[in-house]
Amino acid sequence: MTGALSTATIDALLADAKATGTPVDGANGLLNQMTKAVLDRTLQVEMSDHLGYEHGAPEGRGSGNSRNGLTRKTVSTLSGPVQIEVPRDRNGTFEPTIVPKRARRLGNIDDMILSLYSRGMTTRDIEAHLLEIYGVNASRELISNITDVVVDEIKLWQSRPLDEVYPILYIDGIRVRIKDNGVVTTKVAYLAIGVDVDGRKHSLGCWIQDTEGAKFWAKVLTDLRNRGVRDILIACCDGLTGLPDAIRSIFPDTVVQTCVVHVIRNAMRFVSYKDRKPLAASMREIYTAPTLEAAELARDAFAKTHGKQYPGAVDVWNNAWNDFTPFLDYPAELRKIVYTTNQIESINFQLRKITKNRGHFPDKDAAMKLIYLGLRNISTQRGGASGTGTWGWKIALNTLTQLFPGRLTF
Repeated sequence: MTGALSTATIDALLADAKATGTPVDGANGLLNQMTKAVLDRTLQVEMSDHLGYEHGAPEGRGSGNSRNGLTRKTVSTLSGPVQIEVPRDRNGTFEPTIVPKRARRLGNIDDMILSLYSRGMTTRDIEAHLLEIYGVNASRELISNITDVVVDEIKLWQSRPLDEVYPILYIDGIRVRIKDNGVVTTKVAYLAIGVDVDGRKHSLGCWIQDTEGAKFWAKVLTDLRNRGVRDILIACCDGLTGLPDAIRSIFPDTVVQTCVVHVIRNAMRFVSYKDRKPLAASMREIYTAPTLEAAELARDAFAKTHGKQYPGAVDVWNNAWNDFTPFLDYPAELRKIVYTTNQIESINFQLRKITKNRGHFPDKDAAMKLIYLGLRNISTQRGGASGTGTWGWKIALNTLTQLFPGRLTF
């Protein structure tokens, strides 16, 4: 294979290691020794390039600069700690590239820390993992400093320009525990996912707030508008306090659609376990009704059959009705896309997995850092928060073009 060590070379290295009793991995293993040899040799090559002549070459005489010994230092690598010898020059102008001055870790260690952190491992767990597996001493303060490199990235992400039109916007939240003035309280991180005209889902932003309300939602929607969003056709959300009014205020032509899954869940809170199956069947008649009239008949039948025993479940449907019914005017191919926030609940599920290990966060910035890294990881590994396609989108797009003439831009 091009660029790989030959089989003979590898066999010779392994045979030599076996003869001398050298393990393959570990702090004093073959891989560690090879890493040291490669780094030391590369540093010498960089010095030769810097000076313009090889070690001991006669053209170096009178050149104005020369080698001036070595400095030993230990750097952390995925093979374990490696003590390297960094050459010096008399003028002090040599700036090594492979191991920069003051660097104590190779870049892949930082990348690993970010990867482990984004998957929900605590700083304590990462510290123990690096020490146990790689022999790397990484304090919790160091790990925190490494993950802080994304702070500026978060600011850019939260302020980046957005598309002019999103046919569909989903808004949902996850609960996180954050210390505020010495007291750990529960806050909600709200996530907005926009589906663009190509059917690709994008995470537009995340906002952490103590409680939802009209003022908070007005700020969120104004932020989206200031970043370039001119129009939203359908906003799918879970009846969050003040959100429907804020949407209609900032984007007056937007249709607000309540998430059916959340209506069902809220209704089920009032239902005993043994009765959940028949009530679920009755509710299904409501949200799968072919027309608004049929849905109203199914709702009335649900209230007549179960209202005496479970009036709370009936009230949930009545209270959500006005924001629940818009999708009944749409054909089936569009209903499945807009009637539930399941499109982003898979993302929220991944975020809940990585936040639950924390217990609580020291502040909002720490919570936002982990959520952003989680979103970035989902985007990279699964496409979940940036660029995932929407199933059946072409048919839905044609329907949207007919239902909202002149409002889609391509």
